[in-house]
Amino acid sequence: MPFLSNYNRIKSLRNGLKSFFPRHGDAEDAHVHKIATEFTVVTQGVVEMNGVRYVSGDIIVIEPGEATNFRAITDAVTTVVKIPGAPDDKYTA
Repeated sequence: MPFLSNYNRIKSLRNGLKSFFPRHGDAEDAHVHKIATEFTVVTQGVVEMNGVRYVSGDIIVIEPGEATNFRAITDAVTTVVKIPGAPDDKYTA
């Protein structure tokens, strides 16, 4: 599966805050953060994380040490907030 952060459909708003614009079928293999808690807000479309489908308005919280993957079921818009905004805090699960 391709790694989403290699796509041009990402806009970095601030350290630890990014908007993603995945297209149907875009996916990311499982990863984990050792420091940051990751909040994903689905603002448009349908996505799947860890086998659970989420729709516009859903907020997903991934705690440090908890693995997650990602797949866009439809074209989507998500905003991801990592607290603290720790650079290089992403590891293959």
